[in-house]
Amino acid sequence: MDQEQLKQRIKQLVAEKNALLMAHNYQRDEVQEIADITGDSLALSMEAARTDKDVIVFCGVHFMAESAAILAPEKTVLLPRVDAGCPMADMVTAEQLRAFKAEHPGATVVTYVNSTAAVKAESDICCTSSNAVNVARSLEAKKLLLVPDRNLGRYIAKQVPEKECVCWEGYCPTHDRLKVEEIEKARAEHPDALFMAHPECTPEILELADHICSTSGMYEFAKSNPAQKFIVGTEQGILWRLKKENPEKEFILPSRALICPNMKLTSLEDILSCLETMEPRITVDEETREKAKLTLDRMLAVPRD
Repeated sequence: MDQEQLKQRIKQLVAEKNALLMAHNYQRDEVQEIADITGDSLALSMEAARTDKDVIVFCGVHFMAESAAILAPEKTVLLPRVDAGCPMADMVTAEQLRAFKAEHPGATVVTYVNSTAAVKAESDICCTSSNAVNVARSLEAKKLLLVPDRNLGRYIAKQVPEKECVCWEGYCPTHDRLKVEEIEKARAEHPDALFMAHPECTPEILELADHICSTSGMYEFAKSNPAQKFIVGTEQGILWRLKKENPEKEFILPSRALICPNMKLTSLEDILSCLETMEPRITVDEETREKAKLTLDRMLAVPRD
C-alpha cells in the first residue's frame, strides 16, 4: 500500500476497534497528521484516561504508554513499536532510586514523567516540564531529590533557591547535545528571531533562551507572540504542528542533532500492524500501578504554568 492507502486503512481500523490514535509532538509528520490527538506525554495520558474509547494506540515511547496504562487501566493500551524506549528514563532504576533515597533520608523525591512506572512508584510526586517549578514550590520539604533529568533538575533548582536540590545525573541525549555555538550561529543568521528552549537543554543553552518552556508552551508562545521568527530548541518533530498553526511564521531548527531516533521509529506500517494484531499491549502490574498513580495524581493537583 502507498501512504494514502495506509492512512485510509488505519482510519478504518481505528473506527472498527473503537480506538483513539494518539501521537507525541516528536513523532514523524505523517504520524502526527493521522492522529486523533497530538500533544506532550502527560496531556496524551490524561486524554487516554478521559476518553470513552476502548483502545488507546499510543504513538510515542514506552514510558508514555505506561503512563496511559497507569491512568486508564481498564483500557487496552497499544504501543506500535515496543522497542521505542527512552534513554533518559533508562538512566535510573527503581533499585538505584531506593539507594539514592537511603543516602538522603527525609528528602522528597520529585520525578519527571519521563521515567518508568517502577521509578514513579518509588517517588513522592511527579512533574512535567510545564509544571516542574510549581511542583517544587508546592512542597513543604526543604530538600528535594530531582530524578532523572539533571538539566530539568538544575532549572528547577535555580527557580527555588530556598530549597536544597540534589539532581540525579540523567539526561536526554537529544537535548543535551545542542551546542552554544549552534545557537549563536542561528542568532547571527536570524537576529530578529526569538529563541525558545526546552528545559531538558543544558544550563548553558537555557542562559541564551528568550523563553524556556515545554513543547506545549512552545505552541502557545509561538501563537501569542508577535515575532515572525523563532529558533526552536527541542526535537524537530515539533516543527510540523508549529508550521501548521502558524503558516505565516518561520521556525528555525539550530541543529541537525535535534532528532530522537526512538521517537522516529513508529511508522504508518507499525500502526497498521498494531491495529490488526492488537499487539504490543502495555500493562503495569497493579501494585506498581497504584503507587505510580499516586505520584501522578499529586502532580495533576498542581497547576501548570
